Amino acid sequence: MLVRTKAIVLHTLKYSDSSLIAHCYTQIVGKQSFILKGILTAKKGAIRKSQFQVLTQLEILFDHKNNGKLQFLKEVKVISPYQTIPNKIEKNALVQFLAETLKNAIQEEEANPALYLFLETAFNWLDSNDNISDFHLVFLINLTKYLGFFPNEEPLDALYFNLETGCFDRSMPREQHIEGSQVPVFRELLGMNFGAGVNLKLNRTKRRELLETLIRYFELHLLGFSKPKSLQILNEIFDDVS
Repeated sequence: MLVRTKAIVLHTLKYSDSSLIAHCYTQIVGKQSFILKGILTAKKGAIRKSQFQVLTQLEILFDHKNNGKLQFLKEVKVISPYQTIPNKIEKNALVQFLAETLKNAIQEEEANPALYLFLETAFNWLDSNDNISDFHLVFLINLTKYLGFFPNEEPLDALYFNLETGCFDRSMPREQHIEGSQVPVFRELLGMNFGAGVNLKLNRTKRRELLETLIRYFELHLLGFSKPKSLQILNEIFDDVS
């Protein structure tokens, strides 16, 4: 069945000396993998390596075969080309981190149009705005809405947040949890949109602490999810952002 759909590039992997495998999240048929034969050595052609930078937004046409095998692309076109992400080191670091996170976090192959719209909106916002030091924190907590483990916000007077159950507690849980000054900061993050992230006003230590909490939360709720390797680079780049 021929399918024309929007797609976001999550990851590419070299396959032989001349080819790539591209993992993409599509609007219509969910997570798909494509073999791009000869793309590394081709001097010209309709499909180019430059179109498959991570988180690039594409319109693609392919013959969809629901057999779990690699698919072959017929047409590729970049849509909503980014203007600032490729040229700003902070944004590029965020993109590498978020792409690695999404590659591990999106585990279901089925389509989720609401998730696709969230990703599309988020990356366009990132490209268009400069107050981005806490963008990844707002992104991660909102991503949990679409993956099925957004925190339960009640009770409002809780002193602890149970990372394993995803619930706030008045009494100390036996399970892994956060407490003290971490709790109000974590709660403030819930429901924030990207523009509101500038109101967090986190210093380097608090930003790292909150990010580590979110990553641990993902590890506890997604089987096989592991801490992104790009995290260290991201932290180093944002260390000077107050």
